Amino acid sequence: MVRWCWLLWLLPGALWAEAIGGYAAGCQMNARALPGSGPGYYVIRSERQRYYGQPQMIHYLQDLGHRVSRAGLPPMLVGDIAMQRGGPFAYGHRSHQTGLDADIWLRSPPANPLPRQLETIEAVDMVDHRHYILSADFRDQQRQLLALAARDQRVNRIFVHPLIKQAMCQAYGESPWLRKIRPWFGHSSHFHVRLTCPEGQSRCQPQAPVPAGTGCGAELAGWLNDKAGEITAGPRTPWRPTLPKACVGWVR
Repeated sequence: MVRWCWLLWLLPGALWAEAIGGYAAGCQMNARALPGSGPGYYVIRSERQRYYGQPQMIHYLQDLGHRVSRAGLPPMLVGDIAMQRGGPFAYGHRSHQTGLDADIWLRSPPANPLPRQLETIEAVDMVDHRHYILSADFRDQQRQLLALAARDQRVNRIFVHPLIKQAMCQAYGESPWLRKIRPWFGHSSHFHVRLTCPEGQSRCQPQAPVPAGTGCGAELAGWLNDKAGEITAGPRTPWRPTLPKACVGWVR
């Protein structure tokens, strides 16, 4: 019995799932892998090994896939979630470190895609950046997918390009879940779902609450007028934050 107690103390990450730290400076214990495909979704770019998340995230994506399928929408394409132990990526995002972030592409997959297609499929930009308008590729199916994603109570935020936020405001008026859809440059070909810290996980650092209201007024207008801010949304140097002590030695 004593031997088992020592094992529990030494290997906590092997026994229960936990998100530790903040979305942009943390890690995860006992992550789950999202299966490569399921009802209403496909995982893309799986060679990156970024399809691990907290159980809440895996369940959320699978539930969303079922809702997508029931709505008659094309399967969604799930991109980066997190690495198996979390932590910062060698390139790309600053967040996606605790298994509570996931990217969902706004394009539809080809019919019955082959594995090779899912590894090489290209994103489709929904914004005409030269004229600063939405492209013809952003249609009602993209709006419906975003609405289905945002209505879930587990969602804390969804980041989209300001023009996409504007389109959602125009389509859904005063719907209370619109407040979760947040304008952020660099999200014109995909949207970024962020879940709240799971209940009872005291080492997970929550983000500040989303402001009240739909976010469709003056706040959005400021983003739409700041076209120059979009220029800084390109590639960045690798993000190397100071991680919580519990993550040091755990993250490779």
